[in-house]
Amino acid sequence: MGKVAIIGVGQSTFTRAYPGSVRELAFEGFRDAMKDAQISTKDIGASVICSAPEYDKQRSPAGVFAEYLGLNPQPTFYVETLCSSSSMGLRLAYSLISSGLHDVVAVIGFQKMSEISSAESQERMGRGADIQWESPFGTMMPAYYAMYARAHMAKYGTTPEDLALIRVKAGTYGELNEKAAYRKGVTLEMFANPEDRMASPVASPLRTGDCCANADGSSCIIVANEEKAKSFCKKPVWVKGLGAASTAVNLAGRDLFTGLTVAQQAGEQAYKMAGIGPKDIDVAEVHDCFTIAEMMAYENLGFAKPGEGKDLIRSKETYKEGSIPVNVDGGLLSKGHPIGATGGSQVRTVVLQLRGEAGAIQVKNPEFGLVHNIGGVGLYGNVTILGR
Repeated sequence: MGKVAIIGVGQSTFTRAYPGSVRELAFEGFRDAMKDAQISTKDIGASVICSAPEYDKQRSPAGVFAEYLGLNPQPTFYVETLCSSSSMGLRLAYSLISSGLHDVVAVIGFQKMSEISSAESQERMGRGADIQWESPFGTMMPAYYAMYARAHMAKYGTTPEDLALIRVKAGTYGELNEKAAYRKGVTLEMFANPEDRMASPVASPLRTGDCCANADGSSCIIVANEEKAKSFCKKPVWVKGLGAASTAVNLAGRDLFTGLTVAQQAGEQAYKMAGIGPKDIDVAEVHDCFTIAEMMAYENLGFAKPGEGKDLIRSKETYKEGSIPVNVDGGLLSKGHPIGATGGSQVRTVVLQLRGEAGAIQVKNPEFGLVHNIGGVGLYGNVTILGR
């Protein structure tokens, strides 16, 4: 197979309530990526549209977006793996290009979660679990991740303060990210003050500050084969490794003490394909839907041994100046989490880092970057390794 590169990236500003339609929202990320790649719609051979359809009022959005974005009559595909949809979309684009079917593919992720109420949104998230055996009992996303947090605390002595330190880091970089929904700093004192919203209980031990928020947003990645990449782009970023895994939907079929197995398995696949290991990663974007999710990612991806993820955040090794910078764009905790757009936003951050174009959050001279994107409560796992 020939090499595959990312030649353009874009995203909308993530916001709590986007005023326009979903097609207008998708256009914002698409416009930025096309401008970045400096190509026109006639150069795109296919499009991949990514979202979690339970939040969409528009049925079959792929066809609607292809028309609106001027991508007819090229084929369009629709991909859904919950929160990891646009990372899976990148995997599909890689396959379409590697097979020779297409030379250039646009991967567009979106979600307009404000189209439904918070109560409706939570009910739909619950239906991401097994609707026969699990979700009817009322367990929702915060409670599922709270179980993982309890298991980590019981086995390794992790504390609520360790989790809060992850949120403090997210706030530090969220302030610098003009695309983030939440651009306010966070301190440990906020978690210690019972009157502060950050300290409000959600699902023990997780508090409001430990949880990301719903958002509206879009992202776009333009992917090309080697010939087109070198023709169109001065700084192509190459897809070095791809990994994907799935696991039992019911938590009764899992070991909560090992973290998210899909992340570990997808990571191993991506490292093997890229021919590198965890120590070679210079910057990472991980799926921090909850603070415990970032903590588990440190360990599942090999940045720390099991139980030692807390040492990374305590020593600030995951800050921009540390040995393994993680989520230096604020992560989902600051950006917000427009489900279908999240993976593409993570890829955008790493691409900008590898091109040396990340501005105030730029890591020093990175060669390899990693994107870790999880769908549901560890139901789907995608890990992507990118290189200069």
